[in-house]
Amino acid sequence: MNTILLLEDLPEIRAWLKVLVKQVFPNAVVHEAARVHDALGLVSAVKFNLALVDLGLPDGSGVDVVAALRESQPEAQSVVVTIHDDDDHLFPALQAGAFGYLLKEQARELIAEQLKRMSQGEPPLSPSIARRVISHFASQTRPQERPQNMPHVALTDRENEVLLRVAKGFTLPEIGVQLNLSRHTIADYVKQIYRKLNVSSRAEAALEAQRLGLFRR
Repeated sequence: MNTILLLEDLPEIRAWLKVLVKQVFPNAVVHEAARVHDALGLVSAVKFNLALVDLGLPDGSGVDVVAALRESQPEAQSVVVTIHDDDDHLFPALQAGAFGYLLKEQARELIAEQLKRMSQGEPPLSPSIARRVISHFASQTRPQERPQNMPHVALTDRENEVLLRVAKGFTLPEIGVQLNLSRHTIADYVKQIYRKLNVSSRAEAALEAQRLGLFRR
């Protein structure tokens, strides 16, 4: 059974998000919060599988809740659901540990579909957000140096192929078609790649792809 945190201060938005969540996860137990303080209290008392987090709250930023979940419940996945599509909101949320980033303006059916795909290991990203992330990392033409105390991780040729396509924003089914593999096989590759690289989001994977020089191939 899924236990889900829903952090949203506007009652009408919180209401439709709860309906959507119950459609995607029919047996879920949903805990609601309208403020960062209340959400942090829930994080300290309840074990969550998933958190849907707004950013602009009356008493602070939802980024603090994302960070708290990553620190105390690293197995929980946080997905930002917001109106903000700018770098100043996007990248701090991803750096804090957000697994996905969805825009409220997106059709509700698409949000539901992206949440469903999480079971396949696919991070939910609105299309414009995926393009922004990829553009950001692809524009960094010089691969970053890996810290000396961080061991080199070798990926197979197939894993590099999958990683590059993940970094470019392709969905798992699209990657499967491109490489003539099933979606489930691609999902297994993605999990293996994330484990090898010690990353947990598409944004981090894109950074690793850039560091490895895959965009120049």
